[in-house]
Amino acid sequence: MNMLADVIVIGGGPSGVAAALELRRQGVEKVIILEREPYLGGATRHCSHSPFGMLEFGRVYFGESYGRKLEDEAAKAGVEVRTGYSVVDLEDDGTLRVTSPHGVEEMRASRILYATGAREKPRSARLITGDRPIGVVTTGTLQSYVAFHGLMPFRKPVIVGSELVALSATLTCLMHGARPVAVLEPRPHALARAPLTWFPTLVGIPFHRGTELVDIKGRTRVEAVTIRKNGSEQTLECDGVLLTGQFTPESSLFLKSTMGIDRGSDGPKVDQSGRTVNPIFFAAGNVLRAVETGGWAFCEGRAVGKSLASDLQSGIKASDHVPVTHDDPIKLVMPSILRRADTTSAAFNQFQLRVTRRVKGRLSLEIDGKEVWSSRKVWMPERRILVPIPPQALSAQAVGFRIVED
Repeated sequence: MNMLADVIVIGGGPSGVAAALELRRQGVEKVIILEREPYLGGATRHCSHSPFGMLEFGRVYFGESYGRKLEDEAAKAGVEVRTGYSVVDLEDDGTLRVTSPHGVEEMRASRILYATGAREKPRSARLITGDRPIGVVTTGTLQSYVAFHGLMPFRKPVIVGSELVALSATLTCLMHGARPVAVLEPRPHALARAPLTWFPTLVGIPFHRGTELVDIKGRTRVEAVTIRKNGSEQTLECDGVLLTGQFTPESSLFLKSTMGIDRGSDGPKVDQSGRTVNPIFFAAGNVLRAVETGGWAFCEGRAVGKSLASDLQSGIKASDHVPVTHDDPIKLVMPSILRRADTTSAAFNQFQLRVTRRVKGRLSLEIDGKEVWSSRKVWMPERRILVPIPPQALSAQAVGFRIVED
């Protein structure tokens, strides 16, 4: 099969568009974005609120206008955009099997950049028991109802979760005529940082930490939920349940490919340049680890796009990779593999870590058995931890993180 492009970008959200723009800026001639939706913007297109765009464009956009800005920038840069295209299979040689309004076809490029983002876990993945009435949705579904159909699926929902997206969901409800009954967080602390987590309380919505949703009641639609706190149960009357957070990368194609995924992040394994185990494939954005803001994903996509352009221009064959190991309660480290490389072409100059639970102790980085960095503090779950990647890590035989709890 003839090469269709220099680079095919799978996914037209902030990271995919940013990578495509940077590839064109670096002189890569033929760049194609494949997007399954009829427009670019990814999840931001669903959001009827702001702010988007400050890091990327120096001004504030609402979600839909931000998506249009991405489309305008792609068009000005000469990026070919194909909407309505879904990739269903990845081959080791860079061949993609794709479905579109034209049928099933195969496409091939010198490099593939995977930027499909992340999604929230639905009720089935959270193992929530109870009836199966109408009115149990994720934030993405809520935003779609509001942005595209002008519909609010409930008036008195219970919101489950306290990541940043839960605050976005609360704001969407208040802006469109719904008044949440309560916000629930199973952990004893909020996952988003203060002062953002003060928002529900400031607007008069009870915020129950250390509280679990144990049952949903309702025949045709949600009528009430049962919650448990400190061993005691109570019933809250409501007409909906809004499940927020617990994001997981959209990495199913990697899972069924020979490349596999990183079991900590559930996304593809990448090195410091965004290159996967198979050097034809790169990845960027929230598919690497769920979940960061649109601005963070855009900046990350731009950095990986620059590294990918350098990779194409150098023509140097990628070396073998070294895994970055970690102990519990560290959930993930990204990049999760390292390759010998010139650091000037690296997309990532910092490791990004997450922990599975609140832990107080000493986090350290070891290279070839020697400790080169450490810090002692309280580490919180689902919050970004950044550790500089030392130059010697890129030529090491063993790189790993550990936490010693106090």
